Amino acid sequence: MTTAPAPAPPDLEPFRVELTGYAYRMLGSVFDAEDAVQETLLRAWRGRDGFDGRSSLRTWLYRIATNVCLDLLRGRSRRALPVNLDGPAAPVAGSLGTPAGDWVEPVPDSAVLPADPAELAVARESVRLAFVAALQHLPPRQRAVLILRDVLRWRADEVADLLDATVPAVNSALQRARATLAGVRAERRAGPDLDPVDRDLLDRYVDAFARYDVDALVALLRADAVQSMPPYRMWLRGAADIGRWLRGPGAGCRGSRLVRVAANGGPAVAQYRVDPAGGHRAFSITVLEAAGGRIARLNHFLEPRLFPRFGLPTRLDPRRADEFGPPGPSTPGRHDGGDAPAE
Repeated sequence: MTTAPAPAPPDLEPFRVELTGYAYRMLGSVFDAEDAVQETLLRAWRGRDGFDGRSSLRTWLYRIATNVCLDLLRGRSRRALPVNLDGPAAPVAGSLGTPAGDWVEPVPDSAVLPADPAELAVARESVRLAFVAALQHLPPRQRAVLILRDVLRWRADEVADLLDATVPAVNSALQRARATLAGVRAERRAGPDLDPVDRDLLDRYVDAFARYDVDALVALLRADAVQSMPPYRMWLRGAADIGRWLRGPGAGCRGSRLVRVAANGGPAVAQYRVDPAGGHRAFSITVLEAAGGRIARLNHFLEPRLFPRFGLPTRLDPRRADEFGPPGPSTPGRHDGGDAPAE
C-alpha cells in the first residue's frame, strides 16, 4: 500500500493543494504529482535561506515545482487514456490482453480543487480526464506555459520570469500549445458532466450496478458510449457492446458494492468486488462522464492502490459492508476522500 504524503512545514502546507493540482495537470498521475509536490516543499524548506523575496513565496514555489515536473518528464513516455490510442475492440475476453502502458490516472477532488467557490468552476474543468489527457500531447515546457497562462491566469511576463524565457517566447509557446490542444480535444472531447437537475442518473447507475441489472445499466448509456479499463489497452464503443461485456467477461462484477466519490471535478464511484475469501476487495475507481441525460463514458481504473488516496480502505469486511455501500441517494457512502481508514 502506498503511504500518504508527509506533512509540509507549517508555512508551506497551505500551498499543497494548488501545487498538487498544477503537478497533476503536468504529469497526469496523482502519485507522481504527490511525489513532485513533496520534493518541491522539501527543496523549498532546505533552500529557504536563499529565498530573497524578489518574487512572492507562491511564485518561488511554482518555479521549484515546474523544475521538478520537467525533471520527472524528461525521457518519459506520454501518459494517455486507452481511447487516445487504438480503435475500439470486440467485447470478448480475448480483447483484454495484458496490463500495459502508462495511463492518465484519476485524482480525488479534495487533493487538487480549491476551496474558493470563485476559482472552483475553472479548476474543475482543468482537471477533467479528457483535458488532462490532452495536455499530455504537449511538450513539457509548452504544457507548463499553457497551464500557467490559461488555467492559472498568470501574466506572460510572470511566466517568462519563472521559465527564464522571454515574453515573445512564452507567447509563441502558448500559441503552439493552444493549436495542438484544440486539435486533440476536437477529436477526443467528452460530453459535459452530470447536470445538477439530473443527479438521479448517478443514483440510477449505482442502484442498477448493485443489482447487476444489465438491461437497466445499458438503458442509462448513450448509444455511442465508451468504456475503458486501464491498465488494459482495450476499450469498447457502443451501449450494445458494453452490455455484451457486462453479460460476459464482466459478469464477475456481480455482487459488487459501490461507494460514491468525487474525482476529476465530477462524479465517480469506488467499486469493491466480492472476495472469495470473504468480504469485498478494492477493484476500480470509475469516473463517469455524461451528456444529454445519459452516460457517455465509463472510465474504470482497475488500480486498488488508488483507494487510500480517496480515503477508502482496500477491503470491506462483511461486518463493515453496510457502512460503505451500496449507498442510496441520501445514505452514508458518499466519499470525497479524507476520513475513512486506509488499510
